[in-house]
Amino acid sequence: MSELLNRRLSLLGANPSLLKQCLHGIERECLRVTEEGRLAQTPHPEALGSALTNEQITTDYSESLLEFITPALTDPAQVLENLEDIHRFVYAKLGNEYLWSPSMPCSLPAEADIPIAEFGTSNIGQLKHVYRKGLALRYGRTMQCIAGIHYNFSLPETLWPLLREAEGGEQSDRDYQSAAYIGLIRNFRRYSWLLMYLFGASPALDAGFMRGRPHQLDEFDAQTLYLPYATSLRMSDLGYQSNAQAGLTPCYNDLASYTDSLRKAVATPYAPYVEVGTHKDGEWVQLNTNILQIENEYYSNIRPKRVTYTGERPIQALMARGVQYVEVRCLDINPFLPVGIDLPEARFLDAFLLFCALEESPQLDNRECGHCTSNFLSVVKEGRRPGLELQRDGQSITLKAWAEELLERIAPLAALLDQAHGGDEHAGSMALQKSKVLDPSLTPSAQVLASMTEHKESFVRFSLRQSQAHAKSLRGQPLEASRQAAFETLARQSLEDQAKLEQQEVGDFDLFVGAYQASILGLSN
Repeated sequence: MSELLNRRLSLLGANPSLLKQCLHGIERECLRVTEEGRLAQTPHPEALGSALTNEQITTDYSESLLEFITPALTDPAQVLENLEDIHRFVYAKLGNEYLWSPSMPCSLPAEADIPIAEFGTSNIGQLKHVYRKGLALRYGRTMQCIAGIHYNFSLPETLWPLLREAEGGEQSDRDYQSAAYIGLIRNFRRYSWLLMYLFGASPALDAGFMRGRPHQLDEFDAQTLYLPYATSLRMSDLGYQSNAQAGLTPCYNDLASYTDSLRKAVATPYAPYVEVGTHKDGEWVQLNTNILQIENEYYSNIRPKRVTYTGERPIQALMARGVQYVEVRCLDINPFLPVGIDLPEARFLDAFLLFCALEESPQLDNRECGHCTSNFLSVVKEGRRPGLELQRDGQSITLKAWAEELLERIAPLAALLDQAHGGDEHAGSMALQKSKVLDPSLTPSAQVLASMTEHKESFVRFSLRQSQAHAKSLRGQPLEASRQAAFETLARQSLEDQAKLEQQEVGDFDLFVGAYQASILGLSN
């Protein structure tokens, strides 16, 4: 354990109640599917409210791709209860449709028949729709149907000044906090391969997903492609390369260089997009012809975040007020779990992220940056391969040896969290993760393949069976009346809010897009 981590652990040991103030939130995406396991072509159900203005139930890329958003709370158990309540409410409104259980999509229709999400006639609603049209143009609709879980995490605001004073930092509290979160992100880049091994749950996919493109996947059966040792094909390259984004610097050395690289990308034309233009036959097809239409288009496994004000862009919020929390974006949906994630996983994520935040985090040079990327890709494609080796400090090390060592280093953070919360749930989760390192057959990815093999079924049949089982258990425990009424009110209010927004809208959409683009160009660090 590093000296810095030791000192920080001592400080937290003297103030254990601080760790009860960490905040957690979950966003879960999932496709609506038919009874046959095909993509639902129905519009976003009105009974769920407005996808534009309902803060808990919205859509992501497609009209068929739901997104459930919990509030940020101090207790992950309550966050998961919230997530389960959203699922129950939605199931009460879904008729004969199902929520798809894994990350990789169901049988998809022709590319052009995947419906892009609609958000109404307001300028912001149209902006969201055109942005998604741009994503279709740039990356294809099929890729946008992959679903995941995002885990939001923040340390208490009162912790940073304590650490800064103890370490004699010269920066302001805000700058120290931002630098610490960027340090967390660098360590996350170093160690996130471990999350893919422990929680990756997408070793197989429907063969139709590849649309006949060349690939290096094996055939599991006539309908299913897979890799025998894969943990998360969702997070692999899968022939999905964004040449436009290839030049973006993914190494996080400070907040200024991160926001700067995104600002440049949003303002720098990219020749193939310029060739297409922003309009076709008088219709908007993308917001601009730059490397990124907006900063959220940048695909990364983790993002620094700050809650935005109305009309403010994510990058403006970060530059004005610094980093407030991180959003972990690489987690697969576990198809064996009704809401895709459970409490032991959340407990481990908290200990892991705390470790990343408090452990020393030197700057990443180009060589280490390259190793971070190649280690991650090795684990998503062959993480369960016996004897798999990764690169650390220019040396080879087996995944098993490094994973055991990392779990040992994370253990004191889990113990500290148990001390703060009482009980031993974090230690219990650590033991579960250690058992997966010792026995790869216990990982979710291995269990998916084992279940498909046992039942002699394709990826789609397996996924539909899981979806039906979750639907049955969630529908079998309807919400209590007061909770149901609260969701009904939220849905109704969101429809009213959207209608009001559309009635009060002033100004032309083209001018609105122009102002939106300009809002980022005038920023300076």
